[in-house]
Amino acid sequence: GPQMSFYQLSHHMACYGNPEDFKGISCEIFHAPEAMTMALSILVTIEMANALNSVSENQSLMVMPPWCNIWLLLAMALSFSLHFLILYVDFLNIVFNITPLSFEQWMTVMKFSVPVILLDE
Repeated sequence: GPQMSFYQLSHHMACYGNPEDFKGISCEIFHAPEAMTMALSILVTIEMANALNSVSENQSLMVMPPWCNIWLLLAMALSFSLHFLILYVDFLNIVFNITPLSFEQWMTVMKFSVPVILLDE
């Protein structure tokens, strides 16, 4: 991907207004559906991992497994179902300006998201 400074990343909304601060970077990258899809998918997956970590405040998932709270699992299934719906239904991914993810992209999402479970345990 493109190499950019923290300033460029944190001030991406000023790209079109101050192009001299963004030399060598196309402002279109900040609106790319592929990047927004990866960010959204990682965010959704991390939040579902956080929900799993919240099954018990003081016990591990090994002691209190997630299926102890069927409502949480149903809510997670609904959340992922809605996420898949906006990803893979043509009309909705146009509305949300996202693109379907490949298997390799889902593996990248998992590599960023699953460690949340291990870190919170």
